[in-house]
Amino acid sequence: MATSDGYGRRALRYLESTRNLVGCGGGALGLGLHFAGLGGAWWPGVVAGLYGAGALLTPGPKPTPPQPAPPPTPTPPTPAPASASASASAPRETAEPPPDPELEALIAYLDTVPLPASAGVEALLAALRETGPGPAADRIVRHRLPVAVDGYLRARTWLPWAGPDAPDPAAELGREVKRLAAELG
Repeated sequence: MATSDGYGRRALRYLESTRNLVGCGGGALGLGLHFAGLGGAWWPGVVAGLYGAGALLTPGPKPTPPQPAPPPTPTPPTPAPASASASASAPRETAEPPPDPELEALIAYLDTVPLPASAGVEALLAALRETGPGPAADRIVRHRLPVAVDGYLRARTWLPWAGPDAPDPAAELGREVKRLAAELG
């Protein structure tokens, strides 16, 4: 089985599974029977048997259903030009790239967050929309900007307990947004 999970993760996943927990309950029941005086010298076998019965009779995890494929988007039919000269003189329309759904979700979230206007987050979001999808924009949208906003919100939460020399969270967010805008180009 080729997976990226190591042995530690797989063992931890089993320890947290329903099968193991039900088996542990059966083993605890076996210990209770031993302390009640039942089972005699065979009590280790009773404990192991009750654990095994619980672990083996418990159904496994339900597999996740496969995601349905998105329906294909139909392309609108293009009308045939009336003449070759009319098509050559007509200006061509440039199709805008579709908006990045992750960028739109980030914008919707950031609209609900109280961010300082001085940080320049709105300008960065406008630049990201204008730039469109790309490696730098994807890195900013998916990781760097959410981490910067999260750091700002956490620092603002702890501000009452910060010392007098603590940096201003709004200024730190502004510096990070300027760094991201420079990275975007």
